[in-house]
Amino acid sequence: MTILDAKRSNVNLVIAGLLLGLFIAALDQTIVSTAMGTIIKKLGGLDKFVWVYSAYMIAMVVATPIFGKLSDMYGRKKFYLTGLILFMLGSILCGTATNMEQLIIYRAIQGIGGGAIMPIVFTIIFDLFPAEKRGKMMGLFGAVFGISSVFGPILGGLITDNISWRWIFYINVPLGIVAVLFIMKAYHETKNTRKQVIDWLGAVMLTGFVLFLMFGLELGGTDGWAWSAGKTIMLFVASALFLIAFLYVELKVKEPIIKLSLFKNKIVTSSMAISLLYGGVMIAAASYIPLFIQGVFHKTATQTSTVMIPMMLGVVLSSQVGGRVVSKFRYRDVMIVSALMLIIGTSLLGFAMTNDSSRLIISLFTVVVGLGMGVSFSLLNISTLNAVPPQYKGTSSSLITFFRTIGSALGIAVFGAIQKSSFQSSISEVPNLSPQLAEKIKGGQALLDPDIQKQMGLPADVVNQLLGHFADSVIAIFQWAVILPAVAVIFVLLMGRARLELNKGGQQGAPGAPGKPGQQGEAAKSNPSYQGR
Repeated sequence: MTILDAKRSNVNLVIAGLLLGLFIAALDQTIVSTAMGTIIKKLGGLDKFVWVYSAYMIAMVVATPIFGKLSDMYGRKKFYLTGLILFMLGSILCGTATNMEQLIIYRAIQGIGGGAIMPIVFTIIFDLFPAEKRGKMMGLFGAVFGISSVFGPILGGLITDNISWRWIFYINVPLGIVAVLFIMKAYHETKNTRKQVIDWLGAVMLTGFVLFLMFGLELGGTDGWAWSAGKTIMLFVASALFLIAFLYVELKVKEPIIKLSLFKNKIVTSSMAISLLYGGVMIAAASYIPLFIQGVFHKTATQTSTVMIPMMLGVVLSSQVGGRVVSKFRYRDVMIVSALMLIIGTSLLGFAMTNDSSRLIISLFTVVVGLGMGVSFSLLNISTLNAVPPQYKGTSSSLITFFRTIGSALGIAVFGAIQKSSFQSSISEVPNLSPQLAEKIKGGQALLDPDIQKQMGLPADVVNQLLGHFADSVIAIFQWAVILPAVAVIFVLLMGRARLELNKGGQQGAPGAPGKPGQQGEAAKSNPSYQGR
């Protein structure tokens, strides 16, 4: 493991380099959404477009824990820079793609880079700052993560409409170069020359588990891949077998990618579970609220992308507040407020929002969701990193990203199935709609494109009825989504009385325990970066 050399490092430049890296990596999870229609028109491949999203997400999920472990073993700097370079390479290639197959492959390269960037950012912040300052900084970085994830569709629409869809990828390059220069110049580590062993077998098993799981989630319910089909079930069976093999390997090897004993700590386990559940809620709001606005108000994707700005502001505010109050209250007390806000927000979207709701009312509902969501971006990283020894910081930080991304993948698959089922069951009431056309419409998202409406040759009143049913099917998603923050409350309560304890010198208390003021945990004692601050 390498340790931050605080005397030689320029903290301000390091922060700037980390903020830029986190911004572009999180941005590219969502920036393609509003550009996708234009990309399909230019490159074709309508039947493959979902993999433009999936390739990035799958590659990132696979890479995240591997790079987190490597950063624990060989240092943060080299793998953060590796991630940035891979991400920029993938971005350049995406911008030059001439067909959908190329774009999908290049997005996977981007995803590998993003899988290195995101977890290492939060680990470096932990290394840079003493305990009493980490909350404020985690709040700042959590806000940037939330902003970029939600801001992606807005920026994607603006760039596509005013410049070219290719620039939604090229824009990453100058920002990435600046980040690389800042980190190379300003971030320094002291090296530990102890020989270490990489768990390659565990990496292969983890990759197999994630790949088959994500393929099952993405393909399930599509043409030829019914959820009950044998080949769909086999994907999930293969995923389960790889997971069992991975767990077995991790229990046997000397340097596992994920040290399973970390999950004996209730703070770690609770934080991961909450991250997974919140990931599902976040993807539901970010993906389906703009679609609801399109369906109800008959706007284009670019015009409706701004609907997420109020939610973004809520995320920013609560992330900042969560980071600042974490040193004053127990994790449980802060997160219970967050979970209750999220329950209220999703309940408003599911039971108070209707086709007649104004955009102002919908925006207010999304603000409540953002206020509930944002706290998690800062607090869960703090609770996890303060609960584990220094040699597992990178691994633990990567797991937060890992579980949040898996939660998003599960959420988009499950909620997508709910939406399609609700829509298909309701359109039987629409007159003059043949079964063949009903099957072609599927989940109703095709109706949001005016060109496709014309191709179908449907009367305007029928289109309006179908869009009304589509909006109702989106509301059904949030009626089910309430379950996720409700379950999260259970894991919040399991956090017990744990808190971030500070002594007079500003060091953390015993990790994951109630602790006594002034008492230092082993993690604090053994981390030289805390000293002399």
